[in-house]
Amino acid sequence: MNIQSMKLIFLGPPGAGKGTISKMAAERLGVPQISTGDMFRTAVKEKTELGLRVQAILAAGGLVPDELTIAIIRERLSWPDVRQSYILDGFPRTIPQAEALAAFSSPDAAVDFEVRDDLILFRLTGRRVCRACGAIYHAVTKPPKVDGICDLCGGELYTRNDDREETVKARLRAYHEETEPLIGYYAGKGRLLTIDGSPDAETVYTTFISEIGRFLKK
Repeated sequence: MNIQSMKLIFLGPPGAGKGTISKMAAERLGVPQISTGDMFRTAVKEKTELGLRVQAILAAGGLVPDELTIAIIRERLSWPDVRQSYILDGFPRTIPQAEALAAFSSPDAAVDFEVRDDLILFRLTGRRVCRACGAIYHAVTKPPKVDGICDLCGGELYTRNDDREETVKARLRAYHEETEPLIGYYAGKGRLLTIDGSPDAETVYTTFISEIGRFLKK
């Protein structure tokens, strides 16, 4: 078995780099990436009924209710492109969600990207996103050439509501209370791989590819 035929879950706090690494795997290996965050943000942007419900929850740093998230994921995992492989980024977030997932899809491994809370705060509160093309910058580590303007398309850069300091702290509290128990849940099933998510994305990706290969040989 190789990663192109694996069903993976990415765990870790908000800002740990799960989305970045899963996008890299999708682009380089062709593994379908399913991001609940991206799905929710699209709904919010399009102001759908789901989007309006999700917007208020995310702005307060809360978690979208299990039944809503599970229904969306169950429908997505019925698509033909994910029959052999996928990376779930942002789901499951709770043990009840993990138990619900097991009823309709069995992941091969859960990869936990560990990052300290202080580094998470630095990463997220400094993040800037282009309103036009979605390009991501950082006020300190990856600033645009012109403050507030996207290098790629000239669009306006802004701070997402869920990247503001108080919201990030609320998201971290929710993660520690609701999602962190999944680490023990998947470790108990012998399916947990832990990766240091602190270095740059390329280093983390290289470590992930190396470690997941050894994990599969067990």
